[in-house]
Amino acid sequence: GGGAAGSVAEDGGPPAPQRVLFPPTFSVSEIKNKQRRHFMFLRWKQQQRKEKLAAKKKRRKEREALGDKAPPKAIPKTIENQRVYDETTVDLNDEEVAFDEATDEFAPYFNRQTVPKILITTSDRPRGRTVRFCEQLSTVIPNSHVYYRRGLALKRIIPQCIARDFTDLLVINEDRKIPNGLVLSHLPDGPTAHFRMSSVRLRKEIKRKGKEPTEHVPEIILNNFTTRLGHSVGRMFASLFPHDPQFIGRQVATFHNQRDYIFFRFHRYIFKSEKKVGIQELGPRFTLKLRSLQKGTFDSKFGEYEWIHKRREMDTSRRKFHL
Repeated sequence: GGGAAGSVAEDGGPPAPQRVLFPPTFSVSEIKNKQRRHFMFLRWKQQQRKEKLAAKKKRRKEREALGDKAPPKAIPKTIENQRVYDETTVDLNDEEVAFDEATDEFAPYFNRQTVPKILITTSDRPRGRTVRFCEQLSTVIPNSHVYYRRGLALKRIIPQCIARDFTDLLVINEDRKIPNGLVLSHLPDGPTAHFRMSSVRLRKEIKRKGKEPTEHVPEIILNNFTTRLGHSVGRMFASLFPHDPQFIGRQVATFHNQRDYIFFRFHRYIFKSEKKVGIQELGPRFTLKLRSLQKGTFDSKFGEYEWIHKRREMDTSRRKFHL
């Protein structure tokens, strides 16, 4: 059952089309014919959309009629604002957090005792896309140098980096010519973070992109790094960039954490007037997902891990996040 309900016209012609009426317990999935099922499903979705739009218009008219007396807008429920509380959420006024910040591996950078110097390298013998990505990344991070690896183990690179006063090592890994991983190691004593990388977009692939970035030191924005683990990762990203941004360059690098995915964007402000400001994306853009955080520098065999993402144990709820 569940066909379209129609009424015969008075002149005996074909029935006038009416709204599809299903029995209350009817489910579209019960229709056996695949094409018919798909067609009915699309019609049902269309109907849902119409009803939603009509309800929205009605609410807007009611709000306009009430004017200032209108009740405050309801905040929609999202996965983020229903997040399961994490007991390691950072309180910036906490003495323990302040002590950790004063004594952790990034303290010399935040106390302005060290100036970031970054080595960007790749997996062994990188291909074109990864090479271009590294070159573009080096224009985003000031004082960074690109080195293409040819058969040299990471463990042998790290002592050479420390000897040459590099403060961080960035390794871009690839799979089938596509960048798919990032290892970030803070020198000389760690920690080392391993990220899965996805959604990489190079400059030429970004629509409405701006002109090439200038050599000004960009401003850094870190969003939603709220837990102790997130706080450490945020400090790691911050320490890649020199401490004093050159605001005259109007460039800003953003690391935005949402549902444990870290979205990277690089923009330039454009001041249209004193009140109006626009932004122009410069690229590249990519998304990171933390897989592990290791104490010390990179050591895959004997390294001591502070945190490892174990999907079966940790991802029990869609509303639980670790950063």
